[in-house]
Amino acid sequence: MAVKPVAEFPYANFWRSLTYFNLYRLALAGIFIFLAVVFGSSLSLGARNWTIFFAASVIYAVVVALSFVLLRLRWPRFVIQLAALVGGDIAALTVISYASGGILSNIGLLLLVSLAAAGMVSRGKITLFFAALASIAALLEHSYEVLYDHGVAAQYIQVGLLCVSYFAVAWLAHTMARYALESQQLAQRRGHDLASLSEANRLVMRDMQDGVLVVDEQGAIMQMNPSAARLLRHGAAPEGPLAENFPLLFGQYALWKMSGTASRDTLQLDAGMQARLRFVAVERDAAHGAVIFLEDMQRVRAEAQQIKLAAMGRLTASIAHEVRNPLSAISYAAELMQEERDDAKQRQRLLQIVLDNTQRINRIVQDVMQLNRRDRAQPEIFELDAMLRTFVEEFGQAERLEPGVMVLAGMPGVKVDFDRGHLRQVLWNLCRNALRYGRRLHGSLMLVISAADGRTMLDVQDDGPGITAEHRSRLFEPFFTTAADGTGLGLYIAKELCETNGALLEYHAREGGAGARFRITFGELQENGERA
Repeated sequence: MAVKPVAEFPYANFWRSLTYFNLYRLALAGIFIFLAVVFGSSLSLGARNWTIFFAASVIYAVVVALSFVLLRLRWPRFVIQLAALVGGDIAALTVISYASGGILSNIGLLLLVSLAAAGMVSRGKITLFFAALASIAALLEHSYEVLYDHGVAAQYIQVGLLCVSYFAVAWLAHTMARYALESQQLAQRRGHDLASLSEANRLVMRDMQDGVLVVDEQGAIMQMNPSAARLLRHGAAPEGPLAENFPLLFGQYALWKMSGTASRDTLQLDAGMQARLRFVAVERDAAHGAVIFLEDMQRVRAEAQQIKLAAMGRLTASIAHEVRNPLSAISYAAELMQEERDDAKQRQRLLQIVLDNTQRINRIVQDVMQLNRRDRAQPEIFELDAMLRTFVEEFGQAERLEPGVMVLAGMPGVKVDFDRGHLRQVLWNLCRNALRYGRRLHGSLMLVISAADGRTMLDVQDDGPGITAEHRSRLFEPFFTTAADGTGLGLYIAKELCETNGALLEYHAREGGAGARFRITFGELQENGERA
């Protein structure tokens, strides 16, 4: 297949317009010939020289007819043919205008149509060149009249206005054509982008594991992916109202349209499968349809089970590793006790090793049992400072702290939504760590209540050496500890309990680099006291 020259590509879409323009030229030439034959010189057309008028009209018609052949062949190239057509109009209409009486015949106004057509078809500023040619032709024609046919020199003003009109029409037509072309190109780009987005949307919907249905404002199904067809036990995407195909789902959709919320999170489908529903309006409201997401609960449970089994496997391996060390110590101490029969002091030391390692195993087992209780949270809304005052008193007595070592500061009367037992356990772990590394001086352990962005925060901070940068990334990993007698589960359990209650536990280095600070960020409460 032949490749078109690069210069022709900008004009490839305008050959048809050029053909229509040539049809106009042929009709104009035919009208001139018809008027010349029927009415002769009785009209103003050909009033100065009927013979020149008729001959120019016939030649004009023949040239226009031959132009159709070149347009059919599309040779020579577009720009040359456009220039030839407009140039032919300028020459023919100038002669016809002279034969009809010059500027007073108003034949020159017909060139405005040719210039406008050239401006609409052509992209470049060649239209202004055509306007210049038409202006030169009009000036030369009138100058010839003034010099040889007793033309009126005062009519140069009319000729000048006509020339200005040529330039104005040519520039306006060119500008409008350029804007039209840019709009067309923009529409084509947008159409291409829309087609690409539509194809991407189809591929995403096809490969999504969740079911997706798109319904219009009348509740008719517009789109439905294979996952939704599988969940709803439908062989193919149905057409028609949602009420007729899936009445149970339509009931939830109608309820959501009225209230904005579905009556329940999960829906028992007609096919015996459970799905979690989520409705999203196509626009700001449901007046223009909605997207319905169906999340397969069996798949969600299977994925959760896999995650739980993987976590259990890692935890079991960590527990086995932690228990092996004290068991080895107990086994070694028992062997030595069998050999040392007479030394009571040595026997007492070995018994103490057995007791210490047994207590360590017991602490590991207790911590693991606390992990199992994190799912049984019973959150309640209470005043944080009142609960903390009781906790400070109990913790100080249990740890035999001097007055002033543990300080409570911050905002009074702040309410939080948390399980009291879980919060006590979290604070107990954090405060024991703070005491272990703190200096036990006045204000060494501080509990500070603050608020920011509508959320309450509780800081537990000490005046110890702080935590090194290399250890911060592993703080909340299970069984990670820098203490010789620690289990490494305290911070991990505290973080799990906070997340269970919708809170966040983070470590923040204190200003100046001295001491550690753990921050609990509680969940946001609404103005009526309920959780947001």
